[in-house]
Amino acid sequence: MSVIKTESLVLPRQQLNDAQCDEMFILLANHFEGVTRSQFDTDLAEKSHVIFIRREEQLVGFSTLIAYETTYADESLCVICSGDTIVAPEAWGTTTLPRAWIGAVNELRRAHIADRYYWLLLTSGFRTYRFLPVFWRDFLPRFDAVERKDGRQLLEHLAAERFGNLFNARTGIVRFAHPQVLRGEMRGIPPERMTDPHVKFFAAQNPGHVHGDELVCLTELSSENLTAAGRRMVGHNEPVGITR
Repeated sequence: MSVIKTESLVLPRQQLNDAQCDEMFILLANHFEGVTRSQFDTDLAEKSHVIFIRREEQLVGFSTLIAYETTYADESLCVICSGDTIVAPEAWGTTTLPRAWIGAVNELRRAHIADRYYWLLLTSGFRTYRFLPVFWRDFLPRFDAVERKDGRQLLEHLAAERFGNLFNARTGIVRFAHPQVLRGEMRGIPPERMTDPHVKFFAAQNPGHVHGDELVCLTELSSENLTAAGRRMVGHNEPVGITR
């Protein structure tokens, strides 16, 4: 039996053509309620790169990224922020997206020199949140570590800087005026997944996830912060961009 290969492509946003943008919008709208073309176009316009995931030339996933520079506590920071992201169920379980994401981050780092690099992540889905403990040793928020005050202050600073009044520092949630909500079986958390302490924690931290509330998460992009799985994902043949 032949194996269906999943492939990735990372493109600068300026190189996208109309057909690719249409394809992305259709995939997003097929899996999320509340998606409008104007909202999609606005989000895409501020991003710098797009990761495409394909199977037999069919688009089964994508993610958008932007990197920007800022300062905090007299250090220069580069922040990687993810935008619209979707992976169709038929592509779940592959490592294509995280491998491509690391490649995109490497490219973004070449254009942004800073003391430290961080991933500022918004997630309304437990599957995306679950990437954090798989690939990163230290991140916020998490159930099994005492939050350092300086780490929480940095998360709140970056979230307020980027999302303004949409961010609630008390809850750690960003609530958009027109949220995107997962459709059908992708919405909510299957009961059997609640045995995972990370998933259970995500549900407690973001009780409005089924309505599109976004939990703000932060992790430092450094080689020291990679888990064993993260180091395997970077691989020996990849340029290790996530290191100071």
